[in-house]
Amino acid sequence: MRIARYEHHGEHRTGRVEDDGIHPFPGGVTALTATGDTPTGEPVPLAEVRLLPPVQPPSVRDFVAFEEHVEGVRAAVDGASGVPDAWYEAPTFYFTNPHALVGAHDDVPVPPGCHALDFELEVAAVIGRAGRDLTPERARDHILGYTVFNDWSARDLQSREMRVGLGPCKGKDFATTLGPWLVTADELEPYRDADGFLRLALTAEVNGAVVGRDLLSNMGWPFEDLVAYASRGTEVRPGDVLGSGTCGNGGCLAELWGRNGERTPPPLRPGDTVTLTVEGVGTVANTVVPGPDPLPVPPARRRPRTRP
Repeated sequence: MRIARYEHHGEHRTGRVEDDGIHPFPGGVTALTATGDTPTGEPVPLAEVRLLPPVQPPSVRDFVAFEEHVEGVRAAVDGASGVPDAWYEAPTFYFTNPHALVGAHDDVPVPPGCHALDFELEVAAVIGRAGRDLTPERARDHILGYTVFNDWSARDLQSREMRVGLGPCKGKDFATTLGPWLVTADELEPYRDADGFLRLALTAEVNGAVVGRDLLSNMGWPFEDLVAYASRGTEVRPGDVLGSGTCGNGGCLAELWGRNGERTPPPLRPGDTVTLTVEGVGTVANTVVPGPDPLPVPPARRRPRTRP
């Protein structure tokens, strides 16, 4: 089943996507497991709606589950080589901004002060019911479905921030695309391979030219392991979004920069359109537009090392 949130005549609704229409039903996406999907009105043509992010998540975790991406981006952003041993020991994620989500075809402004804008092709799992300290086997039953995830990145801002040693902030929190809809987990079971991974083809295009291709099954861990790790010592809740991290083989420009030793293809600029396609899930296409100039931020004062 494909489930969409959409705007039609100024109203936000949720519905089941069939062919070229959306059949509205009551409640939000995460209420589906409790309310079912009984339509409550006439179908609305897809051509007449604006697709919204399919969920309004209480939290967004983004993992880094593709080894090839780690290697390429470390070379481009940090000037480092190889993959750190710690990456292999356990999944790693950061929390990003749940209030900065954009829909499948929304414009994305350049963040203030950014001169190296990038995309990141990912897939996200959406939690359908709460759980804590889950095993991977139990975690599978807590995944409601999957959606396309674009973790937009301001690489120049991110590079400065990472030197502090805490993690990305303004380099990441300005935009995250989710869409075009959520595909329920049962729909993707035919793609599961013998090792438990979803073998989905991933394609990234900039202005119609393919810049990256990969398979979701090249993740270091399947989604069940990511969900289980996220729930360790805490709770995952309905609507929580867990990103796979960026795929390899051109899943972002920074990986190509690290591989090529220069910024080719160039950073994104206003007028560029990024189109990301995930087999069995769908396609999102966002156009970059100019953003605001940065407001000045004073540097921190330097405290004397002596104390009175």
